[in-house]
Amino acid sequence: MEEAIKILIVEDEMLIGAKISLQLSNLGYEVTGIVARGKEAIQHIAHERPDMVLLDINLKGDVDGIETAHVIKKEYDIPIIFLTANSDEEHFERAKATQPEAFISKPFKKLDLERAVALISNKLRASNDTLGNRETHRATVLDDSIFVRQRDELVKVYLQDILFVEADRNYCKINTRGKAYTIVMTLKEMDEKLTHQNFIRIHRSYVVNLSHIEKVGNTHLTIEKKILPVSKSYKEDLLKRLQTF
Repeated sequence: MEEAIKILIVEDEMLIGAKISLQLSNLGYEVTGIVARGKEAIQHIAHERPDMVLLDINLKGDVDGIETAHVIKKEYDIPIIFLTANSDEEHFERAKATQPEAFISKPFKKLDLERAVALISNKLRASNDTLGNRETHRATVLDDSIFVRQRDELVKVYLQDILFVEADRNYCKINTRGKAYTIVMTLKEMDEKLTHQNFIRIHRSYVVNLSHIEKVGNTHLTIEKKILPVSKSYKEDLLKRLQTF
């Protein structure tokens, strides 16, 4: 069975957000949450990793929808559909600079939303299918390195250079300084292969290299200025490993 596309709704009119959530759920999508502020949206994305974001341009608070979109695109590169009741030229030009996948004007028709979400969902699935067909190599983990496929070559990546490994549906993104490699392997499989190495699971979406941790907070840690969430279920294990590391 195909995994449902996960969608975050960022809308400060909660009645509208609830209606959108119901519509999307009835269409078979998974709504990861409804949040009302830009900062909440960014925190939610870090923890839940939705595939798509429906984002109101005119959010209240310190960070409006357009500023929120800039952060989402820069940090996570997630497709965005803007919801807007303000169609003036200045807002449009600012919003356009974030390269959203679609604009939907309020009040919008159900069919307009359904079609916009369906088009982006098809692109996401096609992209995953293409990646799966191209990256058939499932990576070979050795004592000190891992071989990953890049185009028609196998590239050796030393484990000590890996900052963290990130879940991307049925794939993993291996993050090193300045470069990321995507392989066809779930994070669970990767975690099992790295059991005896210097790595630890900190969240359902992240495995990190202990050597590169800079700070550990109550709910997050920092690696190379990148803030990653730490789940309560993994926190105790992490602290024990750091004390004996």
